Amino acid sequence: MNPHLTPTAPGRRRRPVRQPTIHDVAEAAGVSKSAVSLAIRNQRGVSETTREHILAVAQELGYRSNVWARSLVQGRTGLVGILLQDLGNSYHRDVTAGVEDAATERDLRLVIGHGRRNATRLQAELDSLLALGVEGVIIISSWVSPQYLERISKRVPLVVIGRLPDPVPGVDTVANRDEIGARLAVEHLTDLGHTNIAHLTSSSRPAAMHRRAAFTKIMRARLPGVDPQVEGPEQLEAAIRYLVFQIQQEKDAPTAVFTQNDRVAADLVGACLDAGVRLPDQLSIVGYDNSSICRMLRPQLTSVDQPRHEMGRLALEMLSERLAGRTEDRHVTIAPELVVRASTKALREPAGGEQQHRPMMVD
Repeated sequence: MNPHLTPTAPGRRRRPVRQPTIHDVAEAAGVSKSAVSLAIRNQRGVSETTREHILAVAQELGYRSNVWARSLVQGRTGLVGILLQDLGNSYHRDVTAGVEDAATERDLRLVIGHGRRNATRLQAELDSLLALGVEGVIIISSWVSPQYLERISKRVPLVVIGRLPDPVPGVDTVANRDEIGARLAVEHLTDLGHTNIAHLTSSSRPAAMHRRAAFTKIMRARLPGVDPQVEGPEQLEAAIRYLVFQIQQEKDAPTAVFTQNDRVAADLVGACLDAGVRLPDQLSIVGYDNSSICRMLRPQLTSVDQPRHEMGRLALEMLSERLAGRTEDRHVTIAPELVVRASTKALREPAGGEQQHRPMMVD
C-alpha cells in the first residue's frame, strides 16, 4: 500500500495527502511512469484507450503537471514575456489580449512586466522577465533604448509593437501606419467643411511625430493657404487651455482638432465641457486608437482605429516564427480605419452628396 494515499469510501480511488506525483498516477493506473508521461504530454507511444484511462486517473488524484520540472528536461519553459508601458492604457490592454489569444492557441503562457510609463523601470522589468526564463518577449512600447534591444535580441527573440526611431538588428516590429491614420482624420474633417483644424499632441515619440508630420503634410496639400496649427507636446495642459481660450474669444479659432490619441482627446473634451464649449457645435474632435474611452465620452468620440487585437496576434505569430528558426528581420505595418461617432459635425454638407471612398466605419 502506498503510504502517501489515504483510504476513501469503497469504489473510489485513494487521494494522496500531499501533491500527487507521476509515480502515484502510474501506480493507481497500473501502468509505467513513462506511459503516464507520454499520455500527459499527448505524445505517441500509448493507445487512445490507455491515454484516456491515465488522464482520468490523473484527474481523480488531482495530479498537475509541473511546468518548471518539465522545462528542465525539455530545455523550454513555454513562457513568453509581455513588457508594456502602461497597464492603465486600454490600447495596451487590447494589444495584450490579442497576444494572449494567440499564445493560448500555441500552448504558451504569458508573464507580464509593467513599466509604469518609466523608461528605467521598463528596462528593469525586461531583465526580470529574462530571469524568469521566458523564451521571447513582446514589447508594447518604444521607450526601451535601441542599444539595449539589440543586446537582448541576441539572447531571446524580441518583437516590438510600436514605431521605433530606426530598425534595430535582430528585432521584429509591428506598427500602425500613422500617416494613413492622420490622413483619414484630416480628410474626414475637411470633407465636413472644416478648414481651421488644429493638431494636439503630448509626445515627441516616433509614432506621435509621424502623426504630426502627416497632419502637416496633408493639411498643406488639402488647404494650401492655411498654416497648420500644432499644439504641444511640451505643455499639454497649457496647449488645451489655449485652444479653449481661442474657441471662446477669437473669431478665427479652430473649429476642429485632431489629437495624438484618445487620452489627449478626453482631456480636451473635459476642458471644453468645463468651460461651456459645446461639442461638436463649436468644436469637432477626432482621436486616435479607438479605445474604450471613445464610448465613455459624451459626445462619443470619432477616432482612428488601430487593429490592436490583430497587432497582438501578429506579434505572437512573429515571435513563434523566431522560435522555430527564422533569422531574418520582419517589419509589418497595418493600416488603420476611421470610426465616426458623434464628436464630429459638418460645417457644411459635402458638395453634391458625394460618398467618401476610404477606410471608414460608422459606429
